[in-house]
Amino acid sequence: MIYLDGKSLTLPQVVEVARHGEKVALSEAGVKQIQHSRAIVDKILEEERPVYGVSTGFGEFCKVFIKKEDRAKLQRNLILSHATGVGEPLPREVVRAAMLLRANSLAKGYSGIRLETEEMLLTLLNEGITPIIPCKGSVGASGDLAPLSHMVLVLLGEGEAEVDGKRVSGAEALAMRGLKPIVLSGKEGLALINGTQIMTAVGCMVWDRAVNLMKAADVIASLSLEALKGTRTAFDRRITEVRPYPGQMATTENMLALTEDSEIIASHKNCSKVQDAYSLRCVPQVHGASKEALAQATRTLNIEINAVTDNPIIMPDTGEAISGGNFHGQPIALVMDYLKLAIAELGNISERRTNRLLDMHLSDLPAFLTAFPGVDSGLMITQYVAAALVSENKVLVHPASADSIPTSANQEDHVSMGTIAARQAGEILDNVTNVLAIEMMAAAQGIDFLDPLKPGKGTAAAHACIRAVIPHLDKDRFLSPEIHKMYSLIREGKLVAAAEAAVGTLKV
Repeated sequence: MIYLDGKSLTLPQVVEVARHGEKVALSEAGVKQIQHSRAIVDKILEEERPVYGVSTGFGEFCKVFIKKEDRAKLQRNLILSHATGVGEPLPREVVRAAMLLRANSLAKGYSGIRLETEEMLLTLLNEGITPIIPCKGSVGASGDLAPLSHMVLVLLGEGEAEVDGKRVSGAEALAMRGLKPIVLSGKEGLALINGTQIMTAVGCMVWDRAVNLMKAADVIASLSLEALKGTRTAFDRRITEVRPYPGQMATTENMLALTEDSEIIASHKNCSKVQDAYSLRCVPQVHGASKEALAQATRTLNIEINAVTDNPIIMPDTGEAISGGNFHGQPIALVMDYLKLAIAELGNISERRTNRLLDMHLSDLPAFLTAFPGVDSGLMITQYVAAALVSENKVLVHPASADSIPTSANQEDHVSMGTIAARQAGEILDNVTNVLAIEMMAAAQGIDFLDPLKPGKGTAAAHACIRAVIPHLDKDRFLSPEIHKMYSLIREGKLVAAAEAAVGTLKV
């Protein structure tokens, strides 16, 4: 059980709830914080003070005072009118992460929501009721208004949800768990949707996969280094010590550990080749720089998952309701754009290593890694696929945050596009996972041709992991399913787990 107080949620806990179904409840502090904050809102409502989103309309309608008898209708209408998303539904794990993050932000006690509304949101999460949220429609400021509105619809018995693997109406979803719809009170609709939780939820899921991908990239690059008879000289720790980026240090240590005791590398220690191509020699610098971007994303996400991102903010010490701009997604937008580029670069350098493995003039291996060139094409076309994927990434990597389109009659005249940036990071990550899957197929094939020489401790374990799933390519066969199997080895963490079992935890 994870207890929410708005201050101490961690990224691994987000993953546990979103992906593995860990249960969630409010801490005692969270309960008290919500109750105190709500008491302030109730006082504002009783005094009929004009406060944005509490007793006024929204956006351009912020100057319209709402009568007492219309305030519940105002909150319901807000959700109904703002649930305008389009596109395919967000993945279940992303929606669960968003529900958790919104609940945690509300638990901090600056949003003015009622305790029963917060508990209803947590009940949906714990009971496996997952709102259907279209993936497109947020500009990343004023909060993720459209997608979060789809989340809140289900609390009202509206919209759609997934329950027990079935897509049903919001009303049916609640009935399946013996629940009744709630009626929103003053400020609650705004408190539920005016935040950055969709872009942050997508970012958290990308972050988790990116940590694994960074390790996998080092494992696969090490396999290629051995298959191409590269040298460990470029990973001399003294090189990194004079340019001491933590990411570069981590990759250097990983490559040295993975290739330790390699008979393949030892076999050409005194060869005439002076240095390797950049795609091998500069792995610590390139992979390391991507790790630096991941570290920045980690710092930003750790702040955001415990932040108050709605408006107005209810100040518990003074009772003020202060309008501000914490709903603006710029911090997430910029870091997701940075992470997009960092992940794409792992794909760019991977594709170059694959090309070297397949080109007999660069590798000293059979052409396209087949024993029967001409009759068989070997892995020739896998490099075409990798080239297509990295080219697609070059379009996706364009910074979404560089764009801004005014909304709400120019009241909201600068927006972040952070949700787009986060979704694109996920697309790029999928593409790069496939690019690395292709490289690992080629590297394993190359190492086969160097038998009986044995690879290093970690690379031998990785090679065995691959060969447990797909055999050596002794003749042409249907390769698409095998690429998918390699993709799964990476995504499910099995490749990294095999390598770490041999050499210990890899660094990120």
